[in-house]
Amino acid sequence: METPGSEYLLNNCLYFTASRFARQMEKLAEEAFSSMDIPPSYAYLIITINDYPGISQKELCKKLSIAPSTSTRFIDKLVKNKFVERKRNGKHILIYLTEEGTSLCNEIYENLNKIYLRHLEILDKNHSQQLIHLLRKASELMEKNN
Repeated sequence: METPGSEYLLNNCLYFTASRFARQMEKLAEEAFSSMDIPPSYAYLIITINDYPGISQKELCKKLSIAPSTSTRFIDKLVKNKFVERKRNGKHILIYLTEEGTSLCNEIYENLNKIYLRHLEILDKNHSQQLIHLLRKASELMEKNN
């Protein structure tokens, strides 16, 4: 059996293509968030905690599809920056935004909108919406089967 060449692999490999696309999206996000003191990845934690005050770390991980170790690292950094606080409620530790964290939400939404508008500009609305739908569906299938 003949092995495929690199051109074939680079053009037909989901892992390579998804990683390449993720790097491009990361550049757009970093540009949009360049005025803030937090990386774009932290923004999703902040807005999720804002929407669900008193959320548990386990539920936060589930909503964001991240590992507990990742969420611990992110939460620790947000606590250190005084954007988030942990509060004990019996046996449970719940996560809340501080006033400083809450004050970031409008700017976060503005920056997320910048990312959205920029990728709409590049991909056009139809392609963008199709891609979001396909990636979400593919992620759900991958998570279900792993």
